[in-house]
Amino acid sequence: MARSRAKSPPAPESAAPGAVLLVVDVQTKLLPTIHAADALASRCQLAIKAATGLGIPVVFTEQVPEKLGPTVPAIRACAPDAPAFAKTAFSGLSDGVVTKQLRALDCEHVLICGLETPVCVYQTALNALAEDFQVTVLTDAVGARRPADAEACLRSLSAAGVHLLPVETVLYALLHDAGHPFFKTLTQLVKAHA
Repeated sequence: MARSRAKSPPAPESAAPGAVLLVVDVQTKLLPTIHAADALASRCQLAIKAATGLGIPVVFTEQVPEKLGPTVPAIRACAPDAPAFAKTAFSGLSDGVVTKQLRALDCEHVLICGLETPVCVYQTALNALAEDFQVTVLTDAVGARRPADAEACLRSLSAAGVHLLPVETVLYALLHDAGHPFFKTLTQLVKAHA
């Protein structure tokens, strides 16, 4: 008797158009205040480089950049042509500008990385849910000054319906198969940003 199999997820070529990577507030004056900042920056770089390689659009937000600085140059360099939106509200979607951009990109699923988990990431994820997007927070690519606060907020987001997954889990799920043309490049990226 043949085993029944769950339907396989679509290949990245068909899955990527519905996803957008939203990089929240990884800014020059914020990043140094975050617990394990170097590891977080590396995981954000992995997410951005892989998203770009898979054809997933990237969008940046910046919280009051005139005071908190621009996106960290090494992070911005991973997707230099991606739009960046300044904001004063903590949620990246509160003023409607980023939401409009996501809709223009035919976004169905927002992948979120960045800062700070208990404030801007938390509020952005909840707003994205309220706008009827599917939402995944890339758990190893978000951070906070106080890890315990981040953990409490991630539990709350999970209860609200946000998916919580590490970067590599999401990327390999999009790839689906070692035969994918981007597999070798992704494997090299993963090793470089371990």
